[in-house]
Amino acid sequence: MVGFWPTPVDQPIHGTLTAALKHLHELGGTEWFDYHFVEASANVVMFIPLGTLAAMGLPAVPWWRLVGIGFAASVFVELGQLLFITDRFSSHVDVVTNTSGAVIGILSARVVDRRIIPKLTTDKRVSPLRASRSVGLRR
Repeated sequence: MVGFWPTPVDQPIHGTLTAALKHLHELGGTEWFDYHFVEASANVVMFIPLGTLAAMGLPAVPWWRLVGIGFAASVFVELGQLLFITDRFSSHVDVVTNTSGAVIGILSARVVDRRIIPKLTTDKRVSPLRASRSVGLRR
């Protein structure tokens, strides 16, 4: 997992990334698109699959409880970096961006489950993700 890589993941491309961002800034109007933006975006994108898989695997669990899974996973990664990986930096901002990615994944999966899949299936009453609810997974 990228979160436990022993060195900063962008280390091999840091010079290239810095040069690309500098060129982008020279074009003008893109000062907001800096290294911190790229890093935060990568953290969000990294946790979208976790949220999606959690929502698909636990369809009967409310979305806000699934957010707790994303939050806990993010805290686990950041705590691991803090305690065990000296070349990595733990950050509360990373916890927020990681959790945001999980939320995007959860809500995207729920929208697909409730709005798109029923339109695609012949039996409009039960989508494939909701079918698991009818086999005893509901509280």
